[in-house]
Amino acid sequence: MTATGTPTLLGVAAEAALAVPGLAGLQPRLAHCLAAAAAPTRTDTAPHRMPPEAGIRADRAPDGSGWHIEVRCVLAEGHRALDTAQNVHDRVRTAVTSHLAAHGVAEPVTVTVAVTRIAARPGTA
Repeated sequence: MTATGTPTLLGVAAEAALAVPGLAGLQPRLAHCLAAAAAPTRTDTAPHRMPPEAGIRADRAPDGSGWHIEVRCVLAEGHRALDTAQNVHDRVRTAVTSHLAAHGVAEPVTVTVAVTRIAARPGTA
């Protein structure tokens, strides 16, 4: 795995997104949910947790000219969705661009943020 490969960028993007105030978590993509459901039954009793990277998708541009990052967010109730999504966008783009630059790669990075739901505060119904 290289420092600028997809798995590394997923981690960088997830860490940046999760640092945003108002973000309750990252929503795994359908492929991750289906894979987890199809996995053999676990023998231990610990609950299965999906890694935060499951809520991020990183793809190279078809012509190899850069990266496109998709972030699927669950927002916390009581935060303005537009402001939180814009903050996620900016932080992820900055973090991924900085990570690439630190490894000598100067490529454009585009980011799409999808808000999948708003999580209610604990204790409210």
